[in-house]
Amino acid sequence: MLFQRLLPCWFALFVLAGCAAPTPAATSEESATLRVAVLPITDVVPFYVAQQEDEFSQRNLTVELVPVSSGPERDTLLQAGGADCALNEVLGTILFNAGEGEELRVVSTALRAFPEAAHFYLLAAPQSGVSTPADLSGRTIAISSNTIIEYWTDRLLTQRGVNITTVKTTNVPQIPVRLELLMSGQVDAAVLPDPLGSLAILQGAVPILDDTIAPQLGLSVISCRLSVVENQPDAVRALVAGWDAAVDAINADSAQFGNVLIENTRVPEPLQDRYSLPPFPVAENPTPAEVDDVLAWAMEKGLIGETQAYETVVRDVR
Repeated sequence: MLFQRLLPCWFALFVLAGCAAPTPAATSEESATLRVAVLPITDVVPFYVAQQEDEFSQRNLTVELVPVSSGPERDTLLQAGGADCALNEVLGTILFNAGEGEELRVVSTALRAFPEAAHFYLLAAPQSGVSTPADLSGRTIAISSNTIIEYWTDRLLTQRGVNITTVKTTNVPQIPVRLELLMSGQVDAAVLPDPLGSLAILQGAVPILDDTIAPQLGLSVISCRLSVVENQPDAVRALVAGWDAAVDAINADSAQFGNVLIENTRVPEPLQDRYSLPPFPVAENPTPAEVDDVLAWAMEKGLIGETQAYETVVRDVR
C-alpha cells in the first residue's frame, strides 16, 4: 500500500526532472569573442568569408577582425593583449616565443603554395640581365631580413645549387617599396608575395623562382596567445572550424568571393580583373618536419638561443 501511495509522487518527480533537464544544456554554451589581427593580404580572406557566411556566429563565436598594417604592429598588439589571435608565420611564432612575455601557439595552416598558385616569387628587374638562379651570384636581392622572406630565399636558392654567400641581400621590409626598387632597377632582384608578385610580372619583372616547387617554405599560419588556447579552447576550436568552413566554400567556388578579396586586401587596380583567390589548404597544421626546418634556420642565423619543441609551437585544436 505504501508503494502505491508513493508511486504517483515518484512519477511526478520523474516527469518534472525530465522536463527540467534540457535547461542547463541550453544555457551551458556561452557566446565567446575573439579578436584577430589581420594584415591586408590574400591569406586572411577566409576570415572575412567566414564572417560573411555566418560561419563563426553559427558556432556561437563573435570574431572581431582587427586590421594591422605590418608584422611589427601585429606583434605589438598581441604582446599588449589587444588581439587574441593573428595571421603570421611559423618563424614569427618561434621568434615571438623566444622573447619575453606570453607565448603563441599555431592552431592552423592558413595559406601555402599549390602547383598552380605560387605564394612567393623571386623576380629579377626587367633590365638586370638575370634570368636564372645562377645569374644571381654577386647581385643584390631585396628581402625582409629575419623573416619568412629571408628563410624562403636562403632555402630555395640553396635547393637550386646557389651558394648564398655569393648573393647580396638588402633589407627592405616594406613590400611596396621592395616592388618599386625592383621595377626601377635599383636592385637586381626581389622577393615578393602575391598579388604584388603577379603585378611585377605584368609590368615586366622576370620570374626566376617561386614556391610552387617547395610549398612547405612559404606557408602562413593562424596563431593564438597561449592563455587563449588554454582558457578558451572551445572558442579557438570554433575559430578554426569557421575558418575551415570558409576554406571549403572558397575552394568550391572562389569566383563568388572576388569582392571580399578586393575589399579587404591590397589587390592593385591593374590586377583586379585578372587576379583570383588561390586554393587554400584544407584542415591542416604545419608538420613537425616543416617546423624543425624553420627552427634549424633560426638557430643557424642566431635568431634564437635554443630550439623549441613542436608542441610549444603548434597546438592541434581540431
